[in-house]
Amino acid sequence: MHKHSSIGRRPLLQLSAAALLALGFATSPAAMAQAKSVAVTAIVEHPALDSVRDGIKEEIEASGFTGDKLKWQYQSAQGNPGTAAQIARKFIGDKPDVIVAIATPSAQAVVAATKEVPTVYSAVTDPVAAQLVKDWGPSGTNVTGVSDLLSLEQQVELIQQIVPGVKRIGMVYNPGEANSVVVVEALKKLLPTLGLELVESTAPRTVDITAAARNLVGKVDVIYSNTDNNVVSAYEALVKVANDTKTPLIASDTDSVKRGAIAALGIDYKDLGRQTGKIVVRILNGEKPGDIASERSTNLQLFLNPKAAQAQGVTLSEALVQSAAQVIE
Repeated sequence: MHKHSSIGRRPLLQLSAAALLALGFATSPAAMAQAKSVAVTAIVEHPALDSVRDGIKEEIEASGFTGDKLKWQYQSAQGNPGTAAQIARKFIGDKPDVIVAIATPSAQAVVAATKEVPTVYSAVTDPVAAQLVKDWGPSGTNVTGVSDLLSLEQQVELIQQIVPGVKRIGMVYNPGEANSVVVVEALKKLLPTLGLELVESTAPRTVDITAAARNLVGKVDVIYSNTDNNVVSAYEALVKVANDTKTPLIASDTDSVKRGAIAALGIDYKDLGRQTGKIVVRILNGEKPGDIASERSTNLQLFLNPKAAQAQGVTLSEALVQSAAQVIE
């Protein structure tokens, strides 16, 4: 009997929904249910991470999730890992369709806090070392994403092209960021094989950057900056020391070249955001994050800043300038 009556009732429900739509109630509960929610967080706001966020949103909207079909929220942790953990808890409580965590500390906070909510990381240098996923294949968990891991061999080649005869490479970084520690450890292994040496200077807080950079002056031939969120968020402090002391500064993210580094062979972070957005869309359309392998960007571009080169006592070869994707005037 029971079975019978429910079958009998169903057309009535469909009819009433159709009737509501016919009467112009387009925002009926049935229509509202189609809206997808994406909660995005970043450890800090700086041009590279902001470009990732914008690229993600553009890609999601380009796939048809626009207007009332998308519930989008964004929060920055303002460089504070404690705040990142609070944002993670708030987002998990909101039960969005996908959480997107930009940069390693934010991704670690979200992944530590949920095994259920689909989570997509972006702009994480080494997701395996950061313990977000076991390896680069499909995770089988609630986590997938896009890494901004760069070939350090190519980075060192660029440094040698810009500062011929370079022997000692200095690096200012935050020892609390897994993404930076990974790069430092890798450079410590790589550089001696090329007859080069790494000189480290740590800056746990943004206010430490100037002193950490000054600490390298006279001890190194060049300062190299990785995508350390602490350093990049206060990059002007590093640039000022480089200009004042004529110490060449070479970056790994292209946005830092606009801010006063001589060069970077880096990822287009807007492009990385769009690549991340494609994965988010796949999940919104029903794919499981655990079935999607982690990706990395292969789209590297050379950015050069001749004015910065001049300020830091370096002459760029014509061939190098010709090969750049973008020359900052």
